[in-house]
Amino acid sequence: MSGLCMVPGLLMGNAMAGCNAELLRELGWQLHVDASLQPSVATGSPCQRGSLAEAHAHGELQLRVPAAYDEAQREQLAAQVLAQPASVCAFAFKLGDATRRATTRLQDNPGYRFTALQLGWIGFGPGGAKAQGWQRFRSFGRGYAPVGGNSRALEAFYSGRVRSECGVGRQVAQLATLRELFGDTAFDTAFTAGELSIGTFLTLHDTDSILLGGNAGEFFADGKAVRTAALGRQAFMGVPGFIAHVFGKQYLDDINNQAENFVITDISDAAAHALARHGGLAYYDARNRRLWELAQQLPRQGRRYFERLLYERDPELRASLPPEQRLRVSQLDALLADPVYQQLMLYVHRKGIKPLGYHVVRLLDRNPRTPFSIDLTLHNLHTTIYQRWLDSRLRACAATTISTIKRGEPWN
Repeated sequence: MSGLCMVPGLLMGNAMAGCNAELLRELGWQLHVDASLQPSVATGSPCQRGSLAEAHAHGELQLRVPAAYDEAQREQLAAQVLAQPASVCAFAFKLGDATRRATTRLQDNPGYRFTALQLGWIGFGPGGAKAQGWQRFRSFGRGYAPVGGNSRALEAFYSGRVRSECGVGRQVAQLATLRELFGDTAFDTAFTAGELSIGTFLTLHDTDSILLGGNAGEFFADGKAVRTAALGRQAFMGVPGFIAHVFGKQYLDDINNQAENFVITDISDAAAHALARHGGLAYYDARNRRLWELAQQLPRQGRRYFERLLYERDPELRASLPPEQRLRVSQLDALLADPVYQQLMLYVHRKGIKPLGYHVVRLLDRNPRTPFSIDLTLHNLHTTIYQRWLDSRLRACAATTISTIKRGEPWN
């Protein structure tokens, strides 16, 4: 337990030494003791804040406990607060940090490459899967599970030479986020190998996958982000999704870019407010359609024409346009200036972390005959994963407490 450190009104140390209270503090709750007869819980709207410090500045995530409460009462109160939505929002700050750490490491590994579907969904190179900590359970690279340690298996994607398509890339990003969130020791013990299976999405449904299989537990379904947007910016952290073609496959020119699977790494306050104001992603599907219609009026030249024109804003390319085309570009620029396109950050294998607008523009080049839509997919971050994280942290706290008692050491 932490040492006794008294700040005016702040309750720390052995005055509230139970593990539930410790976990509240780890989540960012500020615990206070006063002479009141009843506890006071100030939750506020932490999901709408950019940081814990900002939430605290708004007087949020504050728990006041009567000084007369004994430890059992304090622990019961803390357990109730851990189950409140505000605690899930506090957890989302940790989730966002873990997602950014994981996806940065993935994008920084030049050995983690993209491959076309026809070459197999996952490949581990000449040394084979076992050399990098994985065991195949489906043919043609369609299903693997860790062998010899969960963190070792994920390290293959951080520093090894591996290839996959972007669907597996999304799975790896989700699992790497769990590694960063739990820490290696807990990650190795809190999940079975089967729970960390990777492969085709259909394969995962027939496994114990913590993402989509038998152990996923309670899902949150919010395809167009209506409820997520209403909750606030932190509710987006680590959430998986995809960008997919609207028209049929006969309108695809590049089958390997028919969709992009992503995890959300960050979102600005302005982008979060825009999504809340417009009621989610359906509004942006309509804007994607308008972007596509305007792009149809420009003569595409080269494989990266729109990427250079609209994302990189190549000055020479823009200066070469005739006046009528410059008008169309100004209309496209105005649509893409929306903060959701500029400040909703996505990790996509193998493109790394980039704003939503980059992907929409890139797909105008790859598949110019169809607009694209944006959806969030099923996830259990705020249900099963949150509970598993709580359980893991409480077990670690209890083990430390028991060890301390056996040594006869004071908790403070």
